[in-house]
Amino acid sequence: MYQLFVFDLDGTLVDSRRDIADSANVLLETCGARRLPEETIGRMVGDGAATLVARAFAASGLEPPPDALERFLAIYDTRLLLYTRPYPRMAEVLAALGTRAALAVLTNKPLAATRSILAGLDLARFFDDQAVVGGDGPFPRKPDPGGLQHLVSRAGVLPSAALLVGDSLVDYRAAQNAAIAVCLARYGFGFEGFPMNDLGPADLIIEAPADLLVL
Repeated sequence: MYQLFVFDLDGTLVDSRRDIADSANVLLETCGARRLPEETIGRMVGDGAATLVARAFAASGLEPPPDALERFLAIYDTRLLLYTRPYPRMAEVLAALGTRAALAVLTNKPLAATRSILAGLDLARFFDDQAVVGGDGPFPRKPDPGGLQHLVSRAGVLPSAALLVGDSLVDYRAAQNAAIAVCLARYGFGFEGFPMNDLGPADLIIEAPADLLVL
């Protein structure tokens, strides 16, 4: 039985694809570019805001302005919770898991935005403040294992008793780099295009959040 569940945010705990895509498209349009499909931008998420912005401009064939990242973050900050919602039964799943294990969040999203989303969707109550690690904190972003290893150490559990739940190749590699078990959320928008041949026999896949309750 796992003693620590570490969750990715976007595409794992919450479906934030539309708000992220709309924010990126507002920025692109102000720079004279056409909107990109929501699905296209969704596939760009996972490596942090700076990489997302760079990928969006590259897909549009434009050179980003020097302040592109700051402008994107300002736009996104005004629409964090317009359409973003927890995945079905997520609160119920977290409540059940929290009775038998420690819970944490590890995301490449900036910490302030992460906290705003968790609080706004009434998910913050499941996570201790110090158990939420963002992409602009003291640890390098995933797939670097530093943040994950910190959360495992903080929880006082062995790496073998921890599980990282995420939806993307970035999450998968972070777990590999930390030698920690991984569970991939097939329902997440970061799962599209995942190289299934990379999976090992011990790697887990869930179709819905509630599947975590019967692992």
